[in-house]
Amino acid sequence: MGPIYRIIELSPLSKRLRLIVFFIVILSLHGCATTKSLHEESQPVPKAPQPIAIHLEENIERNVFSVAKGDDVIGRLAFISLEKGDTLPDIARHFSLGINGVSAANPGVDIWAPQAGERVMLPLSFILPDAPRKGIVINLAAMRLFQFRGDSESLEVLTYPVGVGTDERPSPTGQMNVWRKVTRPTWHVPASIAEDHRKKGDPLPAKVLPGPQNPLGEYALYLSEPSYLIHGTNKPASIGLRATNGCIRLYPEDVKKLYENTPAKTPVYIVDQPYLIGQRNGVVYLEVHAPLEDQDVVEFDKMYAKLKNIEKESGRALDWNNVKKVLAEARGITVPIFEIVQGSGKGFAVPIELRHPGELYGRPEIPELKPDAWSVLAADVSDEIDAVRLAAIINHQGPQIPARVLSKNNGYCVVAGPFNEIRQADDAIKRLKIDLEIDGTLIERAAAISPDIEAVKERPNVAEIAQTVAPGNLMGYALQIGAFAEEENALSLIEKLKQKGYEASIRKEGKRPLHLVLIGRFDTSKEASEGSRLLLQKDGIKSVVYRY
Repeated sequence: MGPIYRIIELSPLSKRLRLIVFFIVILSLHGCATTKSLHEESQPVPKAPQPIAIHLEENIERNVFSVAKGDDVIGRLAFISLEKGDTLPDIARHFSLGINGVSAANPGVDIWAPQAGERVMLPLSFILPDAPRKGIVINLAAMRLFQFRGDSESLEVLTYPVGVGTDERPSPTGQMNVWRKVTRPTWHVPASIAEDHRKKGDPLPAKVLPGPQNPLGEYALYLSEPSYLIHGTNKPASIGLRATNGCIRLYPEDVKKLYENTPAKTPVYIVDQPYLIGQRNGVVYLEVHAPLEDQDVVEFDKMYAKLKNIEKESGRALDWNNVKKVLAEARGITVPIFEIVQGSGKGFAVPIELRHPGELYGRPEIPELKPDAWSVLAADVSDEIDAVRLAAIINHQGPQIPARVLSKNNGYCVVAGPFNEIRQADDAIKRLKIDLEIDGTLIERAAAISPDIEAVKERPNVAEIAQTVAPGNLMGYALQIGAFAEEENALSLIEKLKQKGYEASIRKEGKRPLHLVLIGRFDTSKEASEGSRLLLQKDGIKSVVYRY
């Protein structure tokens, strides 16, 4: 199951360990020099008042903030206690955060199977990037978009989490503008992406029309930088990840608002600033995001220069040990590091405690399994948490593959479905293999919710069935009434059909094999579909079209 968890490697230590160690060494040297030059002891970091967890707030602002003149910090931190069935991606989306932001702020919390009652921080306080406060500003390091409206006297900012480019195909930086806007865009597949999918056995068409399979979603803002867009997505769980081919990706609900509020020719500034310093109400805050492994130290030098300037202007030394701690943790949260007016303590934004909303916006719905629908066995595991985690990962694929955990005598299994048509189940098996490297196994419709899960393991993979069909078989169509691992069950169904006046036959497919119960022979799929309709209308027998 190792490959499955590659999608949750959000900020691996190997990507930043060397850089952090290097930074801490530099800070240690500079910290000593700073203390000597000021001839006084470092000032302790101001402690923000701790929230009293008695009154629970019902809501908190997530997207729209007013910016006071001279301030660089918006929003406030919050805490929430998780309930059974919550995942961090669901919490992130409900509160308009990216998954990486929530995960980094809560190290040690299981992303896909956190414990009920666990208290997690919502990093809903943000330091504005060092960039012009007009148009759209995107900070790749924070994976956050800021849209400014108004002027310095009455400035409003709208902010949304984003998904950005991978290390191999990074998002561009620099100044550009919104070139044009398109609703329900068609995705013209770039040659490089088409080649990647071809190598994975997942060939793409030259273009993908609007719909659930279109990765651009419902709205797209084309940038003046060729081939780059700000757009929606059919993979909401990817927001807050480095998972795109360079474009900027938003939640469907966020890109709609951005689209409506953004005219053509709006300036767009894309920066990559992992170290952010800002002040609000006389308090200086530091926000640090994990830098990329190959990122240079330019941004770090800028941060250090700003901190030195704060010391110089105030005549007091910073607590460099605390600065090093914030750098090492890189949790992406705003941390107070200095009080400009010493001892005032008035400027702290106290974190609040939120009541759990009950229903989380965008949480994947999992329909009940049905005996007359197809299902797919995704995994058979002994540990319940592993099963819950895997089911959550599958549920958050885009488009969604519904999955749930079923218990059995000696363990647990993860079952995907239901699928009304076998081709849908086949497509799910293909996606599980390509996206998660999971070998799914088709479950016959009659056994989809059977308690005899042990038998499921012996049913063959659809891909194996396809590979074992003899190439010399005559082409044609039939109506498939059932599919069974045991021939005895297939013979029993044939006897029941015979009593209704239908002659049926068994076709064995697969290595183990699967026993298909078939009726009739048709030259075209249209004739077979009509036969299926009449069979249901006359005797209430459901069937699917089978191609020889």
